[in-house]
Amino acid sequence: QVELVESGGGLVQAGGSLRLSCAASGSIFRINAMGWYRQALGKQRELVAEITKGTTNYADSVKGRFTISRDNAKNTVYLQMNSLKPEDTAVYYCNAPSGSLEPPNVWAYWGQGTQVTVSS
Repeated sequence: QVELVESGGGLVQAGGSLRLSCAASGSIFRINAMGWYRQALGKQRELVAEITKGTTNYADSVKGRFTISRDNAKNTVYLQMNSLKPEDTAVYYCNAPSGSLEPPNVWAYWGQGTQVTVSS
């Protein structure tokens, strides 16, 4: 069993920064890929950033402001968010897709979510 736990959310003024963490625990040796998603009130969940063994990808809305990274020793993935805007307000979730972990996971895993609120 694998558990993903997010932390680091909170309330910040526009222009500020936050760093989210997603720690994976359980029967896991390594994270090969992970994604950060967000869901604003009344909207669909959307992919914000993802990291694989050698690449990172970002939604156009966060390019140049957000950075995804990982610490293999801690099995933790981070999302550094700078220059935050009110439209970044959402619940942020980390996601380990099927096959993204070692040993390979059949099922995808989601964290419980962490609230990010950006005031104007």
